[in-house]
Parts: sequence; C-alpha cells; structure tokens
Amino acid sequence: MLRTAGRRHILTLVLAVLLVCLFGVVHGQWSDMHRWNKAAADASFLLLTATMVIGPAARLWPRLRRLVPVRREFGIYAIVLALVHTLIIFDGWIEWNFARLFGFEFHPGLGHYVMLQNGFGLANAIGLLALAYGMVLALTSTDRAVRILGGPTWKFIQGAAYVLWALVVVHTAYFLYMHFLDFHRATPEPNPLQGWFVSLVVLVLGLRIGASVLTWRKKRNRSGREGDAQADPAIGA
Repeated sequence: MLRTAGRRHILTLVLAVLLVCLFGVVHGQWSDMHRWNKAAADASFLLLTATMVIGPAARLWPRLRRLVPVRREFGIYAIVLALVHTLIIFDGWIEWNFARLFGFEFHPGLGHYVMLQNGFGLANAIGLLALAYGMVLALTSTDRAVRILGGPTWKFIQGAAYVLWALVVVHTAYFLYMHFLDFHRATPEPNPLQGWFVSLVVLVLGLRIGASVLTWRKKRNRSGREGDAQADPAIGA
C-alpha cells in the first residue's frame, strides 16, 4: 500500500481531509473562520508530529520501518494545511492588513498604528518563519531535489526538521494557552486539545531521546568489539 508515491499521496490526502473534518467538529462552537483555521492547524500539527515520531520509533522498533516512506507525504501535506491555515487567517482574521498580523491596531485618536498584542505578533512571526522553512522542506522533499542538491546538502536541509517542529510547538502553545486570556474580554472555555498537545510533545521528545540512547549504545558496543578484535592478536602473541 505504501510502496508507490502515488498511493502514499492519495492515502495522506484522504487522511488530511478526515483530520480537518474531525477537528472541525471539535471546534464547532467557534465562528467558521476560527473553526476552520483551527481545524487546518490541528491537522497540520498532527501530520507534522507523525513525521517526527516515525523516524525514532522505527529505530526503536524495526517493524515500524515500513512506515518510513510515508514521512515525506505527511510532511508535505502538513505544510499544505499550514498554508491553508495561514490563508484563512489572512482573509478572515486580519483581513489582509499585515500590521494586524503582528499585533498592531490603528488608533483613530492618535492617527497611527499602535502595538496592542505583543504576544500575538511574536507568535505569528514565529509561525511565518516556520511556514517559510516548512515550504523549503516540502519543495525539497522529492527525488529530483535529492539529485539536484546532492545527498549531503539534501540531508543537511532535511535534517533540521526538528527546528521546524520546535517553532511550530512554540507557535501552537501560545494560541492554546495564552492568546485568549485577555483581561478585557470573556475567556473562552479551555481548548479540549490542550492535554493532547502536551502528550504529543512529550511523545516526540521521549522517542527522540530513546532512539538517541539506543544509537549511542550500539555504537559504543560496536567500538568495544572492534577494540577487542584489535587487541586479540597482541594477547595471543
């Protein structure tokens, strides 16, 4: 099922649509703009997290290596959904007024823009940085890109995917836990996905640490065996 790129794309596209619909139900109490920008963002984060999980999980449990090929498609569609999320915000929230994207609002009395939401601006700047880097990763996630860039360069670019994930985690955490805690308006009910978000972050970190420890132990054991093999002739002499 996962052997051909075409099948992987179809499978991932169907999964992405289902996730957006599912999260749309979860956020059904919000206005359409917030409902679907949140749904696209949550589906994007889940697919991106899956790409972070598959690699270390396959090291710890070799039977999961069959899932490794689908990481590419998961990553690509995670970025596509992040772009959809961004466009919904541009059109429905800030209404293409990019000063508002960074926390500024026009003050009629002063006649110019003033900073009202520092955290909102910083979180969005981090989100845009993550989206830009994610698009670089998505555009280079092809066999042709590997041939053009060469193996070492391609691995260097793709190897920093955890930086992208970390940026997305910070961006998401702000909107999950902080943005809606304004003193001058009613605080909405806590996002029901807050606990799941923390669980996924802990899962990725735990698997990453576990895979790193396993790799280190294997290398140490291999070095020990090689050292013993080199020492044997001298002992025998």
